[in-house]
Amino acid sequence: MLVQQILNAKPEQTVVTVPPGSTVREAVEVLAARRIGAVVVSSDGSRIAGILSERDIVRELGRQGPGILDKPVDALMTATIVTCTRSDTALQVIERMTQGRFRHMPVMDDGRMIGMISIGDVVKARLDELVMEKDALEGMIKGH
Repeated sequence: MLVQQILNAKPEQTVVTVPPGSTVREAVEVLAARRIGAVVVSSDGSRIAGILSERDIVRELGRQGPGILDKPVDALMTATIVTCTRSDTALQVIERMTQGRFRHMPVMDDGRMIGMISIGDVVKARLDELVMEKDALEGMIKGH
């Protein structure tokens, strides 16, 4: 299954972003309100400055305490981003996510962000694909 197919299956196509300079507290409020695990830090919604995830926030809360909530997202975000394209496969993406130990990946097209996929999106796509393969094999065996 291709990343484009995963994007097409997502009920929400919009990538949630916060502008650089926003506070971590503001980002936490967005994460909670949208029930998501990461936000993209972007000034225009298409170019990525970084990603701030729940893990980033929890790690720094443990290290520095609640004072981090008043820091800018730029101080905690991951600035080196691994991305994918529409034509990447679910297997390629899940391998990159597993190797990099992250759960969210922006989808890029011509240097612009066009979507975001999570490990949950990719796992669901792979499971759907495996079910279809199983059903096809069963159909062949049973002569349907």
